[in-house]
Amino acid sequence: MIGFIVRRLVAMLLTLVAVSIVAFAIIQLPPGDYLTAYIAQLSSTGDQVDPRVIENLRRQYGLGEPFYVQYWKWVTGLVQGDFGQSFEWKRPVTELIWERLGNSILVEGMAVIAMWLIALPIGIYAAVRKYSLGDYLATIGGFIGLAIPNFFFALILMYLGFIWFGTTMGGLFSPGFENARWSLPRIWDFLSHAWAPVLVLATAGTAELIRILRANLLDELKKPYVTTARSKGLPEWRVILKYPVRLALNPLVSTIGWLLPALVSGSVIVSVVMNLPTAGPMLLRSLTTQDMYLAGAIILLLSVLTVIGTAVSDILLALLDPRIRYGSK
Repeated sequence: MIGFIVRRLVAMLLTLVAVSIVAFAIIQLPPGDYLTAYIAQLSSTGDQVDPRVIENLRRQYGLGEPFYVQYWKWVTGLVQGDFGQSFEWKRPVTELIWERLGNSILVEGMAVIAMWLIALPIGIYAAVRKYSLGDYLATIGGFIGLAIPNFFFALILMYLGFIWFGTTMGGLFSPGFENARWSLPRIWDFLSHAWAPVLVLATAGTAELIRILRANLLDELKKPYVTTARSKGLPEWRVILKYPVRLALNPLVSTIGWLLPALVSGSVIVSVVMNLPTAGPMLLRSLTTQDMYLAGAIILLLSVLTVIGTAVSDILLALLDPRIRYGSK
C-alpha cells in the first residue's frame, strides 16, 4: 500500500505539470488576448485607445512574448506562491480566488455530503425492497431529479420562496456578513442561506447515485456469497451491510475524483442564477475576457482537486474491496 501511495504521488505531480501546460495553452487558443478584448470594449463605448498605453501594457504583462516564455513566467510564479496579476480586476489572483474557491468548496462539499447521506439509505432500501412502494417512489423521484436541470430547479425554488415567504434565496450571506470575518453569527448566516444552493446542486447527483447503488446492489444480492452468509445464520442487516453493500459502493467511490470539480464547473449557471460568490462565475468571466492568469489558476486548482480526489478514491477502493490488490501480480 505504501508503494502504491508513493507511485500515485509521483503520478499526481506529473499529471499536474501536464494539466498546467494544457490549461495555459487552451486559454490562449482564442485569437487575440486580454488587451484585444479590452480595446474592443473601449471602442464599443466610444472611448479613445492610446496605442502607447496598450503597448506598455503588452510589454508589462509579456503578452507579445512566445508561449513558452509566458508559461515559464507563470509556472515559476506558481512555485513561489504567486499566481500572477489579474488583468481585469487589477489585483493579485491569490486575493481573488481563495475566498471564491473556499465558498465553492464549502457549498459543493456540503452538496456531496448531502448526496451520499440521502442516496445511501434510499438506494439500499430500494434494492432490498425491490418493486415495493418505496422502490417505485425512489425510482420516480430519481427520474424527476435527473430530468429537471439544476438552474431550472433553482428558478422554481427562488420563485416559490419569494411567493410564499417574501424572501429571496440568492447569495450566501446577508448584506451585513458579506465582508465580515468568520464567526458563529456569520457561520449561522451562511448555513441559513446555503441550504438552497446545496439542495439544488445535490438533487441530480442524489438521483444518479440512488440508481447506481440500487442496480449494483441488486447484482450483488444474487451472488452465492450472500446465500452462504445467510446460511451461517447471520442477521439480515449484517449480511447486507457487511458484504454486498461494501462491494456495491465501488462505482460510487470511484467517482470521488471528478465529483467535486464536476460540481464546481457544473454549478456555473446555478451560481449566476442564485448570485452565489463562488469560483464558477469568476472562471466563466475570466475565460470570456481572456484573463489568462486568473483562469489558469482556477483551472489548475480544479485539476488539483481532481487529482487528489482520484488518489483518495483509489486508496478507498483498495480498502473497501479485498479483491483489489494494487501492485500485485
